[in-house]
Amino acid sequence: MTDPLFNLGGKTALVSGASRGIGEAIAHLLAGHGAHVICTSRKIEGCEAVAGAIRDAGGSAEAHAVHVGDTAAIDALFETLDAAGRRVDILVNNAAANPYFGPAVDMTLDAYEKTVEVNLRGYFWTTVQAARRMKGHGGAIVNVASVNARRAAPGQLVYSMTKAGIVNMTEGFAKELAPLGVRVNAVLPGLTDTKFASALTGNPKIMDMMLRLIPLARMAQPGEIAPAVLFLASPAASYLTGAALPVDGGYLA
Repeated sequence: MTDPLFNLGGKTALVSGASRGIGEAIAHLLAGHGAHVICTSRKIEGCEAVAGAIRDAGGSAEAHAVHVGDTAAIDALFETLDAAGRRVDILVNNAAANPYFGPAVDMTLDAYEKTVEVNLRGYFWTTVQAARRMKGHGGAIVNVASVNARRAAPGQLVYSMTKAGIVNMTEGFAKELAPLGVRVNAVLPGLTDTKFASALTGNPKIMDMMLRLIPLARMAQPGEIAPAVLFLASPAASYLTGAALPVDGGYLA
């Protein structure tokens, strides 16, 4: 039986970037605690696979292809959900872009714009659309940021900038949306074993350097990040808003 503090029964959770990695782990965990999960990412095949796995395990889920760097696609998703009578109670902004790794002075404008469009504009506009619909019944929004929000990483200047912006956005929305009964918090994952982080995890020299900076001396698995999101989305965090919770093996300590 699910602990009442973590019971999401009757709730609908929208998870962006749910086709793999941390997003996939979040989708499965929220579904396992009773939420109907709307899985989104750019490619419908990956979302369908995750939603299907959730249903096979006895949970409830659906899949939609949404590129969060495209505001029209975000609008279309919410219009589709409105038409279906699907109310979003929990939003997890997780989809991210990091198309460039290297010195900022060598970064192209296209790479810069893609990073900002997905990581900042996408989070912002998805939050706006969800919050408009949460008005009157409340909700919980969890933004997946990064430890880079607190410490910019070499070769990831713009990515780090956007993650810092997400934390500031979280704090701002927490204050604005509290009167509407909407809580807004962030999770700051540390080094995690995902395809997204492969530029780091696949480089032995970088890995050696990173592991020396992590007190637990290892990287996380996606399933170790997801419980922090569950906590912030659940009744257990009913008096918590505007927080940025590191899940980083002690890296920021």
